[in-house]
Amino acid sequence: MIEVQGIVKRFGNHTALDGVNMTVPEAQVFGLLGPNGAGKTTLIRIITRITGPDEGRVLMNGKPMTDADVAHMGYLPEERGLYKKMKVGEQALYLAQLKGLSKAEATKRLKSHFERWEMGDWWNKKVEELSKGMAQKVQFITTILHEPKLLILDEPFSGFDPINAELVRTEILNLRDQGVTVMLSTHSMPSVEEMCDNIGLIDHARLMLHGNVREIRRHYAENIFRLEYTGNRVAMANALSFTGELIDSKEDGDHGTARIRLGKGSTLNDVLRQLLPAVQVRSVHEEIPRMHDIFIRVVSETEPAHVTAGMTE
Repeated sequence: MIEVQGIVKRFGNHTALDGVNMTVPEAQVFGLLGPNGAGKTTLIRIITRITGPDEGRVLMNGKPMTDADVAHMGYLPEERGLYKKMKVGEQALYLAQLKGLSKAEATKRLKSHFERWEMGDWWNKKVEELSKGMAQKVQFITTILHEPKLLILDEPFSGFDPINAELVRTEILNLRDQGVTVMLSTHSMPSVEEMCDNIGLIDHARLMLHGNVREIRRHYAENIFRLEYTGNRVAMANALSFTGELIDSKEDGDHGTARIRLGKGSTLNDVLRQLLPAVQVRSVHEEIPRMHDIFIRVVSETEPAHVTAGMTE
């Protein structure tokens, strides 16, 4: 869907983006991650053609992007803005017509969305009467109203209560399932794990991490397993001596939980063969690092860690 090739953007002596190459697959949720000031918003503004790159280009469906492609985008910036003195329905109609919808079609779609989002009673109220969350719902609706093929959302959950955040999450996933490509810029790592198929992590103007979320989490796994067992801790530790390392354990009578790291060249089956004569293994599962921990680790590193295997199309 979107391919970013060698994008460089400078503002005076400051380099906001330094040779960024990135692919956003079609009909997937793509997480654009990074610390504040990393260059995410600059990249979004280049993709949406609000500004242009100093070097590089952006392709849409294999062709250089043009101004005409903007009509197929929906962009919800982090900086929200509605005209406070306008009525909610009037404001929504105005924004919808800017997207190219006729007044009649915009009214029809808006009424349907307002009803579904339980906002029908707010049509004739002034924007200044809206809570922050309600105002964001209005802006989200107007962003998706013209049925864009590419939806770019910058911190879409900011300010939402859990119920409305879940409503937005469900809508985003429904749009993805309908074939919409979604680029999601967020600091919420749980949202990344729940929603994103692929991610790109930018830090200090460079792309530091890029690929499929599951593959990235697997890439950073450290062969650590959590084991529940019944038996003697010392017997368990002794049984591990040739195939693994006991990191820590907790005991409650003859029941215990242990975290173990596989030894070099050892498999989980090797460890279990050693353990089973010594203790009763009740359950075992691998610890896969969370995106939060991977994020912290990557932004602390000095060299990019590209993980591209398994990028879903």
